[in-house]
Amino acid sequence: MDFQQIRYEVADAILTITLDRPDRLNAWTPTMASELIEAFDRADADDEVRAIVVTGAGKAYCAGADLAGGGETFDWRERQSGDEVPRDNGGQVTLRIFDSTKPVIAAINGPAVGVGITMTLPMDIRLAAEDARIGFVFARRGIVPEAGSSWFLPRIVGISQAMEWVTTGRVFPAQEALDGGLVRSVHPGGELLAVARELAGEIAQSAPVSVALSRRMLWTMLGASHPMEAHRADSRAMFSRGQSADAREGVTSFLEKRPARFTDRVSDGLPEIFPGREEPAYS
Repeated sequence: MDFQQIRYEVADAILTITLDRPDRLNAWTPTMASELIEAFDRADADDEVRAIVVTGAGKAYCAGADLAGGGETFDWRERQSGDEVPRDNGGQVTLRIFDSTKPVIAAINGPAVGVGITMTLPMDIRLAAEDARIGFVFARRGIVPEAGSSWFLPRIVGISQAMEWVTTGRVFPAQEALDGGLVRSVHPGGELLAVARELAGEIAQSAPVSVALSRRMLWTMLGASHPMEAHRADSRAMFSRGQSADAREGVTSFLEKRPARFTDRVSDGLPEIFPGREEPAYS
């Protein structure tokens, strides 16, 4: 598909997805949501993509939902079919990102409010520009946090910090996001994307199937009730990967003191390490 509101660019094993409505501060629309889902589908199917960076065009990351519809913006009754409650498209996107087999880095280059920040929560690492401003502004718009953020945010920053940001609805600077554990680091705006791509390049040197499995294990175990669940998954994953070509190459390259050349492909499928666990659909 030809994208209208995002850019999709692959170079050096890194996919850069750019939210591309700079005249509207990259405000969120249903079109942008569907294009992001398509982009992550495409990335998962492409073994050339080892890591993903998401950023915004122009001076903003994403200013939240496009409010051009005025006071009816969040009235979803026209979307309703029968008695079924319409799906939040922000949540459909975050669930798709959560299910990604490639690690995702958010390069928050400017204002990120509402869905503009909740969309980053299932991403694995967040970096911010020094002048970025962030806000979970939902209560100040008469709505509530969406995009699965009531699950993601407390797991990232803790319940007390999450409650403060959500209930005040205030917009805060990048340094507060760093102090609160929401972002990994803060950088001058002109350096942000280069730092994100350098980090993505480090990830790209690792075995892609191992990275995909590791990502799934860490995120899934956030909801585990006992470490035994992790032990079982670890054991299945180690049994599967231990007999792989990548495991042999990883050890051999280390002994021969040379860069590894991993050949196992994510697109061939991942071993089942959580048998019996139901995976909710994101679409």
